[in-house]
Amino acid sequence: MTASIILFPGTNCERDTARAFERAGAKCLIVRHDETDLPQKTDLVVIAGGFSYGDYLRCGAIARFAPIMKSVASFAKGGGRILGICNGFQILLEAFLLPGAMLRNESRRFISRYVHLKVSSANNPFLSKFKESQIVSMPIAHAEGAYYIDPDGLKALYDDDQVALTYCDKEGKSLNINGSIDNIAAISNKDKNVFALMPHPERAANPLLSESADGLTLIKSVLEF
Repeated sequence: MTASIILFPGTNCERDTARAFERAGAKCLIVRHDETDLPQKTDLVVIAGGFSYGDYLRCGAIARFAPIMKSVASFAKGGGRILGICNGFQILLEAFLLPGAMLRNESRRFISRYVHLKVSSANNPFLSKFKESQIVSMPIAHAEGAYYIDPDGLKALYDDDQVALTYCDKEGKSLNINGSIDNIAAISNKDKNVFALMPHPERAANPLLSESADGLTLIKSVLEF
């Protein structure tokens, strides 16, 4: 399995993401934003976290116009697997590869801490190693992480089983972390080949360094479907 990790100016998680995927058995390639084509052997595209282009205008708004994104969009439309993490989620929204938008946290503050998440749907290959309603833990680190979509769009997400993870407490009760509509933390597209989450699985992938290894489990799910 070869994962191409996209590097934009301001990205700061690409190396940690590569190490986590390598720990799970993947071969990783760092692909610059100004490349026009993905490597031919790409099995998975990962858009890692950070502050692409300084988060100017809106998070991800400039990154969507980077030369490599045309190839990423073509890869997705051809059924290729794409994972967006934090800023990667924001970029995929701006690129219209996922529905909705990302707003500033309701508290207007940057939030950096471990959170609990409930698996909303087991019918998602990116979460194949988890059970429906399972509670997992990963860290978040964002200022613009409040997911928003209009009522019709929200209904469509549920109708098509696209809501993947929601914020909750350790008992699984819904918890408003950042103002996200319906406490949504992760979604996929209708075809389930594009998936994005605001939590950082790469920061919960090494039991020696993190409170949880749930991120590694998620990465293994991503690599094995």
